[in-house]
Amino acid sequence: MEWQGIVTLITLFTVLSSLALTRVSADLILMAALAFLLITGILGPAEALVGFGNPGVITIATLYVVAAGLKETGAVQWIARLLLGHPKTEKGAQLRMIVPTGVLSAFMNNTAVVAMFIPAIQGWAQRLGVPASKLLLPLSYATILGGTCTLIGTSTNLVVDGMLQSRLGVHLGLFEVAWVGIPLLLVGGTFLVLFASRILPDRGGVIEELDQVREYGVEVEVMAPGPLVGKTIAEAGLRALSYGYLTEIDRGGRLITAVEPDRTLQAGDRLYFVGAPECASELRRIQGLKSANGSVHKLEVENHQRCLVEVVLGPEFPALNKTIRDSRFRTRFNAVILSLSREGRRVPGKLGDITFRMGDTLLLEASHQFVEQYRFRRDFLLVSALNDSTPPDFRKAPRALGILALMVLVSASGLLQIMEAAFLAAAAMIVSGCITASRARRSVDLPVLVVIAASFALGNAMTVTGAAEWVAGMLLGFGELTPWVALALIYLLTVLFTEVITNNAAAVLMFPIAIALAGQLGVSFMPYAVAVMFAASASFMTPLGYQTNLMVYGPGRYRFVDYFRIGFPLSILVGTTAVGLIPMVWAF
Repeated sequence: MEWQGIVTLITLFTVLSSLALTRVSADLILMAALAFLLITGILGPAEALVGFGNPGVITIATLYVVAAGLKETGAVQWIARLLLGHPKTEKGAQLRMIVPTGVLSAFMNNTAVVAMFIPAIQGWAQRLGVPASKLLLPLSYATILGGTCTLIGTSTNLVVDGMLQSRLGVHLGLFEVAWVGIPLLLVGGTFLVLFASRILPDRGGVIEELDQVREYGVEVEVMAPGPLVGKTIAEAGLRALSYGYLTEIDRGGRLITAVEPDRTLQAGDRLYFVGAPECASELRRIQGLKSANGSVHKLEVENHQRCLVEVVLGPEFPALNKTIRDSRFRTRFNAVILSLSREGRRVPGKLGDITFRMGDTLLLEASHQFVEQYRFRRDFLLVSALNDSTPPDFRKAPRALGILALMVLVSASGLLQIMEAAFLAAAAMIVSGCITASRARRSVDLPVLVVIAASFALGNAMTVTGAAEWVAGMLLGFGELTPWVALALIYLLTVLFTEVITNNAAAVLMFPIAIALAGQLGVSFMPYAVAVMFAASASFMTPLGYQTNLMVYGPGRYRFVDYFRIGFPLSILVGTTAVGLIPMVWAF
């Protein structure tokens, strides 16, 4: 091995150490490695930048837009309420959650599935009386396993497929990996249903105490016609919200103050909730409710441009000592007051009769531009938008689901390649109004794409310098390896990599080693490439290896040891199944 190979291996070791031991962002580390390989002449510009034009990377970027369209229309939340139901036992709850999330993540980005299901699962767990910690980590694992069932289920599959296309001229079909992925989902899902309740801790979820936050009153109305009419409070998911509670119902002027969970909702009921500002955001995600404040519907802002904003009134606010009704707030600021909090407590009485005082905190519905427009004005001491508070447009949910179904259909039938089908689906999401062009741009996770694309430079360097061949030779030097033992070794090394660095980086770095090892053994490269694909997704033992594991870490109040206790046996089970099945589908 010449000096280029030695430098490449040192660079690889430095990258792995930096990803595992430092807090420097992964995209910065990998772009630095790409620049170093380019400047030293180990790679030419075309070789170093090949990842940025790889079909798999482009497909991942396009699918971000498709997933965002499903999120903006509330399609996943709609499916969640439809499928989760009201199981009687904890194991029943886990089964009802694993099946839909596993299937959904087979057809859309699993990170997006987890992001949309976390609040739904938290509220659902409260209604069922099940600790959220018993459900959130199985949610992450179910989406990881479900993502292995199709080529578009996880970015790792697309990355490996992209390398197979660009280097070896091989293209996998949409459902080709399902021969292994579906058994993994069944085996892993069964394990979670049988053992997750025993292994996982009972820590509940992170729910803010209402006496420690700014407390608001939020009033909503049951829409007619709508999906909530005729349902009980509990069935509608209104009994145990994460950030608020239902205090009373106004039914045709008659006040119902003792709200039982089995009370049936009627069209036109006005529901009064008390809670944190996030309570208003939670209520907006429930189909069948609308704001009881009539001014909200007069706001001259499109639905997709709205968000919730908190403001604190300053000494130069022009309507101090005036009532909300007399202040003409909506006309003056193009924003509607949903609630008012004073000294951390809600102010009782009709909203329109409350008099403004300096220091009052208002919860507003306004445009996204409101924050930039008034952030440095003296009217308000503080202006802060609530994250992810744009209301879903449920009317367009069937449209978004139809686009997703068509994308899968044309790709599975072979009419179009996955990348082409994804481009058409993303365009359809924008043209049909499921998502705006500006939000489509913002939905693309650029740091993740940079990490994946830059990883290709390291993978290329491993191949062109002979470093991958050297590593493969070192593995063979430990003794006579049969193709099956070599496959298990590649799977194990990839799992170890993916637990300490990103899953996509692990796939890109192990791919050339796997191909070189297959070449030296004189067998087909396909089982080894597919082993890298599945192993890079099989991150169950730490919260760091896969983004969905990290997403549930805080909400479930987990600790590192929790991941290892349930993830280690799950990794052995999934790994054994995968290594046993892969050669049966792709022969050596």
